[in-house]
Amino acid sequence: MQLLDKKSVFFDLDHTLWDFDKNAEETLAELFQAYNFENLGLNSADGFIETYTRNNHRLWAEYHQGNISKAELRAARFADTFKELGLAPELFPASFEEDYIRICPQKTNLFPHTHEILDYLSGQYSLHLISNGFKEASHTKITKCDLGKYFQTVVISEIIGIHKPHPAIFHHAVENAQTRIPESVMIGDSLEADVRGAQNVGMDAVYFNPKQLEVPEDVRRSISHLEELTKLL
Repeated sequence: MQLLDKKSVFFDLDHTLWDFDKNAEETLAELFQAYNFENLGLNSADGFIETYTRNNHRLWAEYHQGNISKAELRAARFADTFKELGLAPELFPASFEEDYIRICPQKTNLFPHTHEILDYLSGQYSLHLISNGFKEASHTKITKCDLGKYFQTVVISEIIGIHKPHPAIFHHAVENAQTRIPESVMIGDSLEADVRGAQNVGMDAVYFNPKQLEVPEDVRRSISHLEELTKLL
């Protein structure tokens, strides 16, 4: 079903355009070797990455809901990973976290056809970003991946102090983009933050679902690949 009468398209950044998991996995694999984690008894970089990824996703969900702070998220994700793997959290080197924060946002893995789709859409719509990511990391990702040229406005939750799915961030983004909710659509990977957050303010939304998870009944539109947007817009 096509999205008619739309003028503005809002995108999420992490897990929608910027392939967060792939970039994180590359960074963690490099740092696992650089810090000789085998000497701590961790035999597998894959096991470390899998455990970290699960903890990181859980903590980001808590952050989205406003239950934990940026500092708490960063302090817990590796400490919890070490604990789950049977290591004392205090063994985790603080500089590892600092290197991860520095290196990971510079990675440039995007979901397939990101540039092509943004180029296609920018010829017909005004494009905008709404991200729950951290300010410094988000700016680095946008710059390193040459994404800024597509977007007329960028709203980062850490800067304005409101996270998706809170209605205020969507109203702020729409006003900042000088558009209207009925003329707008949100595209993102998070059912709660992106899809339901947008739908709750009356904005159409498209669920980006590359893992092809089961789609809940209240989600009206979903895609597995960004190219599918050419059928909707």
